[in-house]
Amino acid sequence: MIEIGLTTFREHGKLLNKSFLTLSDYASLFPVVEMNTSFYGIKASTVSENWINKTPNNFSFSIKAFKVMTKHAKLEEYYQDEKEMDEAFKLFLEPLVQQKRLSTILCQFPSYFICNKENVTYLRQLRERFKEYPMAVEFRSSTWYSESVKKEMMQFMTQYHYTLVSVDEPQVVHHSVPFLSEVTTPDYAYVRLHGRNKRYWAEKSSDWRKKRTLYCYSDEELNELAKEIEKIKAKKVVVVFNNNSGGDAGENALILKDKLKIEYQGLNPTQLNLF
Repeated sequence: MIEIGLTTFREHGKLLNKSFLTLSDYASLFPVVEMNTSFYGIKASTVSENWINKTPNNFSFSIKAFKVMTKHAKLEEYYQDEKEMDEAFKLFLEPLVQQKRLSTILCQFPSYFICNKENVTYLRQLRERFKEYPMAVEFRSSTWYSESVKKEMMQFMTQYHYTLVSVDEPQVVHHSVPFLSEVTTPDYAYVRLHGRNKRYWAEKSSDWRKKRTLYCYSDEELNELAKEIEKIKAKKVVVVFNNNSGGDAGENALILKDKLKIEYQGLNPTQLNLF
């Protein structure tokens, strides 16, 4: 099974000729969404309950881990201790877990989270803290993929039941990781497509968010990606387009869906905007 989706839902309005999409609108097009709001702050369980009420029973959510959990921020700025933070995050996830709507917890680590003993230990500890939850890891440092450690890294991911995210991104020296189709959790694979904009991939200016994923995949590139995705041997493969700085993710996703000859059942009914 291949499920295709996008990062967030609101900003893809042009897919239905609207200024923005509601979650209900989005769920008429795709069966999964990657929610980033939890990265910036842990929400109340009423928020995830509301998401459930606006989507069909077979719709699922990939939830981005809170930024402290992935070393983007310091714990003391938000919570007294890890226990308090973890309990808040689990409470937020509980409705999704109970209704079997949690696709995975996405842990996107920053480029300075390099492959060393301290960080491997942290991954062990994080898995223990969330041992009952599906978790996917996206590395941004190429140190995890060096030939001297890659095999052990993959074995580690399998041992601790972490889904290693397959990443398509610009290949820029010291700023990129390779696309790997190997599976570390046989029931689940996760593919994130960031585009291939080499010029701005390492952008650090104040408006980097508008530039880094400014990319539209060509028809040839989507054919190539379709072949790579079909090679992934997992029971479920979730594919998320994140190349949305220019609004290209949604249309690229629908084209890939057609190339893979996928038809989804049980989505929300489409409400056409006539005006």
